[in-house]
Amino acid sequence: MIDYNPKAWFTFIFRFHKGDTVRKLSPMFIGLSIYSAAVAYIEMDFFKLKADSELKNIVIVHTLLGFVISTLLVFRTNTAYDRWWEGRKHWGSLVNNSRNLAIKLSAILPLTNTASREYFRIMIPNYAFALKNHLRMNFIGGELETVTGFTADTTKHVPNQIAAHILAHIHELYRQQQISGEQLLSINHELQAFTDICGACERIRNTPIPFSYSVFIKKFIFFYVMTLPLGYVFTVGYLIIPVVVFVFYVLASLELIAEEIEDPFGFDANDLPTDTISANIRKHVAEIL
Repeated sequence: MIDYNPKAWFTFIFRFHKGDTVRKLSPMFIGLSIYSAAVAYIEMDFFKLKADSELKNIVIVHTLLGFVISTLLVFRTNTAYDRWWEGRKHWGSLVNNSRNLAIKLSAILPLTNTASREYFRIMIPNYAFALKNHLRMNFIGGELETVTGFTADTTKHVPNQIAAHILAHIHELYRQQQISGEQLLSINHELQAFTDICGACERIRNTPIPFSYSVFIKKFIFFYVMTLPLGYVFTVGYLIIPVVVFVFYVLASLELIAEEIEDPFGFDANDLPTDTISANIRKHVAEIL
């Protein structure tokens, strides 16, 4: 995730980063410039069409469809941002549940039980790192600290394995009468919340915008932009080249931004800082336990 100062207006204007849409769309800018120049030349210099040509009336279509395409893009962007923000809320809940579980276990477990305290100090943050890697479908074994009696099977659901192992350890403490029944019930919410958060994040990752809807928007943008020079060339002449490039930049950038943030758990520049969040969970749980 990009760290920035939202008040630095002029910095934004002249700043380029690896996720900037200008870099991604540069080849299309060049292609559209050549296309627009060719249309302008053919209409004005080759066929020498007059300003009252019937092709000029095509701008009426763009006027009518401009509202439609703007509404579609607003809906598309809002939907993608809702997914991004929902993912951030779930990871915020993971932070809170990890802290709450560590605080409760710190108060419940006797100071003499250093083995169990060390176990939870390792395994609670391990869940965050395992969930991060699971959502990215890129398991990094070195990020998980090792504990006696547990080895993650990377061919299966690693977060579920860790959650099950934590629950089994807690029930073993209950059988050893180091945790009472009331205390077991008090920490059950945090234990259940881990799996609930995982399922919610998987739902966001595995349910992209419907294919037909995404394809329709892309086709709509393409034909809208490609037909712009046909009518507006009589009004602005060869200035149609920067006009078409700018209109395409605005419309296509909104679609690219929506594509990037609708899956907020990856490696894109604007994705959630799950690496930092996981590291903070490990730090805070260690402080508590």
